[in-house]
Amino acid sequence: MRKLLIYTDISVIGGCEDEIYAEASLALWSCFAAGLHNLVLSAHTLRELRNAPESVQKRINDIPADNIIVLPDNTQAAELAEAYLKRGIVGPGSRSDALHIALATVGRVDVLVSWNFRHIVNLGRIRQFHAVSIEHGYGLLEIRTPREVIDYEE
Repeated sequence: MRKLLIYTDISVIGGCEDEIYAEASLALWSCFAAGLHNLVLSAHTLRELRNAPESVQKRINDIPADNIIVLPDNTQAAELAEAYLKRGIVGPGSRSDALHIALATVGRVDVLVSWNFRHIVNLGRIRQFHAVSIEHGYGLLEIRTPREVIDYEE
C-alpha cells in the first residue's frame, strides 16, 4: 500500500495534548513516526507552530525527517485562498484556514486532517471549497479528522 500524503494542520498537532482529541491525534502521530504515512506540513503551519506551547512545537521531533514533507508558500495557493475568501466560504478572519486548504489542494496531497469543525471539517464548506478548486483547475481534496485516517488493527 502506498504511503498517504497527509497534510496536518496545527489543530492536530495540538490535539496530541488535548484530552478530547489526544487518542486519535497520537494514533496518527504514531503512523507518521512508523513511516506508514508521510506527514505533510506547510511553511504556513510551521509559522503557526512558533506560537504554540513548546511541548506542541516539539511534537515534530517525534517524526523522522524522511517522513516529513514541507510545502512552501506559493503564488498559486495564495490566489486560491483568496478565491475562497472572495466566494465567502470563510470570512477574512479565517484567511489562515483558507490558506491551509489551498496549500493542500495545490500540493495535491491525499488528505488534509484537522479538528477545526467550524471552518475546515465541515461538509457545507468542503463542498464550497471543492467548487472553487475545480473552477480553478484543481482536483478535489479529501478533508477528514485524524480518526478517519488512522490505521486500525484488524
